[in-house]
Amino acid sequence: MNYKMVAYLLGRILIIMGCLMCLPLIVALVRREPTVTGFLISVVLQLSLGLIFTVKKPSRKDFYAKEGFVIVAGVWVLTSLFSAIPYCVSGEIPSYADAFFEMVSGFTTTGATILQDIESLSYSSLFWRSFTHWIGGMGVLVFVMAVLPKEHVSQSIHIMRAEVPGPQAGKLVARMGETARILYGIYIVMTAIEVVCLMLAGLPFFDSLLNAFSTAGTGGFAVKNASIAAYNSGAVDVIITVFMALFGINFSLFYLLLTKSFIQVLKDEELHWYLGIILVSMVVIGLNIMHQYQSFWEALRYSSFQVVSLVTTTGFITADYTKWPMLSQTILIILIFIGSCAGSTGGGFKVSRVIILFKNSISEIRRQLRPRSIAPVRMSGKVMDEKVVNSVMSYLCIYIVVFIVSQLLLCFEQFSLVTNFTAVATCINNVGPGLDAVGPVENFAGFSSFSKLVLSFDMLAGRLELLPMVVLFAPSTWKRR
Repeated sequence: MNYKMVAYLLGRILIIMGCLMCLPLIVALVRREPTVTGFLISVVLQLSLGLIFTVKKPSRKDFYAKEGFVIVAGVWVLTSLFSAIPYCVSGEIPSYADAFFEMVSGFTTTGATILQDIESLSYSSLFWRSFTHWIGGMGVLVFVMAVLPKEHVSQSIHIMRAEVPGPQAGKLVARMGETARILYGIYIVMTAIEVVCLMLAGLPFFDSLLNAFSTAGTGGFAVKNASIAAYNSGAVDVIITVFMALFGINFSLFYLLLTKSFIQVLKDEELHWYLGIILVSMVVIGLNIMHQYQSFWEALRYSSFQVVSLVTTTGFITADYTKWPMLSQTILIILIFIGSCAGSTGGGFKVSRVIILFKNSISEIRRQLRPRSIAPVRMSGKVMDEKVVNSVMSYLCIYIVVFIVSQLLLCFEQFSLVTNFTAVATCINNVGPGLDAVGPVENFAGFSSFSKLVLSFDMLAGRLELLPMVVLFAPSTWKRR
């Protein structure tokens, strides 16, 4: 473990995060809000610690996969810890455990909240809360790679692999830094377009900006207690539904569209499955809930929003789906586990992994029936590397272990099995709302501080594809050899 290089890079990132936190500080200063002190303390602490870590550049600059995992996990934990300070200092979230949970939920784009009155928050706190979604959506480290000079990200493939969602991370172009800048360029343009569309639909600029931040990061933090349902606008519902679906698509496909590689986009198998899952779920749920609405089209409006919101793991709501028939609720819970596409801002298990598991199971059945036959796993017409298939199987095993352990730890809570099960499911898949006591019109305030820490770990583990958090807390990681 190259400790000096890890500390140096963590310092550089803390400086950047401290600078980003100046944005809500400016909002607080302009509006003369009491949150100024909290944001100022957090900015000073991050900049000071960052300067201490970077005062001397390490002579040995190499780092590998283990260092990459530690850097990624360390950054997400540290930024959440520092970001919780303003809420405690201002008294808007008095409990530090609650504030930490809220910030982990923000950066991991989960959208689970302990707040019972969101609209009582200051403008600066609302801004920072949604802005953490936007930062975390594409990834804290991807942002850093986009802004750091190229000499500091020469081995950043280890960081990219540790942070980017999906079974494998690759380059769009030769340099990782340039890849990160391309991704963020697409991200910024799409966010700006959504802001304009929401303003044209009648939303104020502040609401449009913050809802766009949450949509882009597929996070779900809203500025209203009733989430998007508060606007009661069909136009707003359609706009956010479309953009949630877009942000759930692999961003490399947008790059291919820009380079006019239309055939490659049309042949992408994960995109076919993703759109197919959405369309089928929308229609089935629409038909299932039609009796609760005035027409099929009204039912389809609400079913499409909830389907896209949960499969992309955004977590916005326009209806209390716990009052829908059991079939609809079951489909929505399944969508929570499936998640969006690899390489998107969404969470969940990822559509590509579901495809690989399904095809690998079919191949294994064929091999059992015909032992001498060769049945490779293919996606988009290409044979999948066996290492990728094995990594998906390993991911599933770790996923199940973390899920079961989390369920056991939450058993000490006085909640129903449905509440505990969906609480873990929605946190590890970075969705936000679940069922029962953590349903779309409820929150996580009732859980103990211990359970909130468990769920915070689940949110971080889910967003970082499990391994970085497992490596960070593994004793072998810190042993000197």
